Amino acid sequence: FSCEWTQACFRFREPYSDLAYALEAEEGGTRAVLMAVQAHIIKYLLFVRNTEYTHLERLCRISRREQGTALAAALAETLWAAGGGRTATICLGTAAVHAAPSRDRRADSFTERIQLFEFGEKAAAQEFIFDHINCFKGEGSHGVILYLYSLLFSRTLER
Repeated sequence: FSCEWTQACFRFREPYSDLAYALEAEEGGTRAVLMAVQAHIIKYLLFVRNTEYTHLERLCRISRREQGTALAAALAETLWAAGGGRTATICLGTAAVHAAPSRDRRADSFTERIQLFEFGEKAAAQEFIFDHINCFKGEGSHGVILYLYSLLFSRTLER
């Protein structure tokens, strides 16, 4: 992965600001992934989240925790859809090595440390993502790459 991809994570603007709902997106290839997730975040904030705020206030008056909830909902929704509405697989990075390099691919010291978690219910996947939200949001987390791996495994390599 390029430096751009390894540094990419899901990072929101400041909470309670006019752009509190918005992900920060640098120029380059990761922007397309971030914007696809952004659409699901806005959908969640406007039409799913229960709040007393109306219209655009629903987007601006959100806390850091609500940002995490919206991101978890958006990631779970897309992974669930990739799994055909039957399953979602979530990839997280760990310290332990889970796969040995082979002749078909070279080691990158990241892919070998990915652990897979499979879910048969969308709500359980969403809760798991929320509980591990810093794995997608934190600096140095490789959050966008983890999400792409999760999409691939949710969709399955055969499909």
